[in-house]
Amino acid sequence: MAFGFLGLMALAFLAPTIVQAQAGGSAVPFLLIAPNARADGMGEAGAGIADDASAVHWNPAGLAFQRGREASLTHSNWLPQFQQADLFYEYAAGKMYLEEVAGTVSGSITYLNLGEFNETKDDPTVLRTFKAYEIAVTGGYATQLFSDFGVGLNLRYIRSSLAPFDVQGQGREGVANTFSFDVGFMWRPQELMLPFIGNFEDRFRVGLNFSNLGPKVTYIDAAQADPLPTNLRLGLGIQLLKSEYNNFTVAVDFNRLLIRRYPEVKEISDLDGDGEPDTTKISDPYVDDLPKSLITTWDQNVWRNFTVAGGFEYWYGSPRLIALRWGYFYEHPENGNRKFMTFGAGIRYSIFGFDFSYLSAIEENHPLGETLRFTLLVGEEE
Repeated sequence: MAFGFLGLMALAFLAPTIVQAQAGGSAVPFLLIAPNARADGMGEAGAGIADDASAVHWNPAGLAFQRGREASLTHSNWLPQFQQADLFYEYAAGKMYLEEVAGTVSGSITYLNLGEFNETKDDPTVLRTFKAYEIAVTGGYATQLFSDFGVGLNLRYIRSSLAPFDVQGQGREGVANTFSFDVGFMWRPQELMLPFIGNFEDRFRVGLNFSNLGPKVTYIDAAQADPLPTNLRLGLGIQLLKSEYNNFTVAVDFNRLLIRRYPEVKEISDLDGDGEPDTTKISDPYVDDLPKSLITTWDQNVWRNFTVAGGFEYWYGSPRLIALRWGYFYEHPENGNRKFMTFGAGIRYSIFGFDFSYLSAIEENHPLGETLRFTLLVGEEE
């Protein structure tokens, strides 16, 4: 039997990695996809805002300051330039404040459908048709340690099903199961005096989130395992205008993967004295395990490996009724070179809401170009 498992893995890694091009060979990079239209409309900046159910992704500590209940659903036809109807992304999130536990409990489901594929023999004879997908189920808890400081923790189950049968006689299916966890922090000072600006009175936020901490992902054997996309996200949010009918917020996120990958090492010499160079392999490529990689990742390209996402959000109405959003995303040319603008809008009425975002890639015909996200939500504050 012959099946393009490597090709399918390439698609599984390519689809999300185009969004997080610096993923550096990590497994399940679909965990890094921006999950909601609101934050995407602001250039994928969310760690310093994190004031709705999607905080379970951006920064679970943001849930510590939330009350009431909310649920949201997001849909996106993924990588529209590929024109594959069965390549799509779904995200559902919910949160509820519980006095009994003095905090907010949350949950989310992330699903990336990679499409339908055929397993074949050495010739084109089709043995079976199967679907490839990746899914993650997350549960979280967040609480305020102080009036202006919150902490959040997530635990996540991950399943990557690329080929549900024995792959190329390896004795293992092309399926991986693993887990990860996140820990986030948020500071929301009740009073903050800034020079030349004045007192911001709960209008400034700083968020820090470490996500996807956990063991390597194994499809075939441990020797071929790949790391999770362990990620650091630092976010700032500031509400520059706050009035009865007009609210204007600016947000910026600095994002970096905490993966330390070492290349294959070779030695070139003339061992037999024939004047022709001989190549000897010294070591295979490898990746540091956690927690070591949290330290060693900083010894290479410290600033170049950061991405920067920023944008603004304007709300009109009392209570908030209509929103307009804009954002920009930047990645260093030597580390993926993603550059795109995003646009978004939103509406709220009673307990219902709808958000929309559009991604415009700077590069012509980029696979991410013209990506649309739609989010429906329902919720109420206490």
